[in-house]
Amino acid sequence: MSTLIFQIQLKQWDKSERTPVHISARAALPNKFNILSKPEFLILECECIIDHHGESDAEKNRKLKTALMKDGSVLLERFLIKKEAGLVSLSYQNEQGHIESIGDLNSGWIQISYTWRKRVNENKQIFWLYEELTLNAAFVESVENDYFLTNKPQKIINIDD
Repeated sequence: MSTLIFQIQLKQWDKSERTPVHISARAALPNKFNILSKPEFLILECECIIDHHGESDAEKNRKLKTALMKDGSVLLERFLIKKEAGLVSLSYQNEQGHIESIGDLNSGWIQISYTWRKRVNENKQIFWLYEELTLNAAFVESVENDYFLTNKPQKIINIDD
């Protein structure tokens, strides 16, 4: 059975960590890893792995936004995954709700990242929490733990460009 693999890396920081030193330290972190998770459920008639990575416990344990859409596609954070006529397509939904096609996962894996910020109210203080999310997405016949490390992506996209 084919497997969908979604490897997610989160990097979070606050306003005080926007200096060149902090930016360089974040850029030096890897953006692909060995696959540590196993298939936990089925989506789009395929086994699915969500492999979540981060440096801190807050990053590793942040609940990911997921939803099953009316048209049968699956939403994972801002990404839409759809299967039609055997092709698994990946799209991105921007902050305004517009959907942009990224590509199909049948032709190889895709790495896509975006940065955003959210307002946080904690301990009666309000601050901005910045986050960079990187998704490595693949559709494979058999899972190899080092898949993202040993295969080149067909596309690398940074939405912030």
